[in-house]
Amino acid sequence: MLTVQVSISCGQTTSIAVAANMKDAFAEIYTEFRVTKKSDLRVIYGSSGNFAAQILNGAPFSLFISADEYFPLELYKSGKTIDEGKVYAFGKIALITKSSSGIQLSNSKVDLEGAIKKANKIAIAKPDLAPYGKAAIEYMKAEGLWTLAKDKLVYGDNIGAATMFVASGAADLGFTAISLAKSPQIAKETSFIPLDDRLYAPIKQRMVLIKGAPQGAIALYQFMQSEKARGILIKHGYEVLR
Repeated sequence: MLTVQVSISCGQTTSIAVAANMKDAFAEIYTEFRVTKKSDLRVIYGSSGNFAAQILNGAPFSLFISADEYFPLELYKSGKTIDEGKVYAFGKIALITKSSSGIQLSNSKVDLEGAIKKANKIAIAKPDLAPYGKAAIEYMKAEGLWTLAKDKLVYGDNIGAATMFVASGAADLGFTAISLAKSPQIAKETSFIPLDDRLYAPIKQRMVLIKGAPQGAIALYQFMQSEKARGILIKHGYEVLR
């Protein structure tokens, strides 16, 4: 799990849990937020399922920016959040390969089958912890690729880890978030294609404030709903409600 300490003060620091698929988009959003707000926030990236379990067990997060809505709503049902929160974005999945792998990506069924056959290892995020991993499995089953792919799968704890498997060459092929595939760090090593979003359930990304959240977390929650933040999300490959 990657931890980013974004500022330090003598007072208690507020911790924010952010789904790994949001890393680049959130970094830009947070930079814009800091232009007007000087709150001390500690940002931790990881899998939504792990964060939900930690919050249920008392982890001191004040805001949970999830990769889906299942985990935030479970926290709401458990009495951990102020309310049901807000859907802030809709995520999309992509197929990614290292540029040096020799695998050509195309959305045709024949070419997808060929890519999977050629790959020795295929990276996805753990589907019980990461919504993007769950969506990848739904896509493979709907497209008739599951039987070909299932014995080649290697699992990352979150979508960021699965993406790095491909970028580092540890896996030949992988399923990732479009937002991560477009990241400059990843794009210089890989190529990707977006996948048909009719073949997996919509990835509704919800955020929730945890009970007792301080003003800094509340201000960020509100900023995430601003036109500035929505524009950044769209730039990084998300869809937003209008």
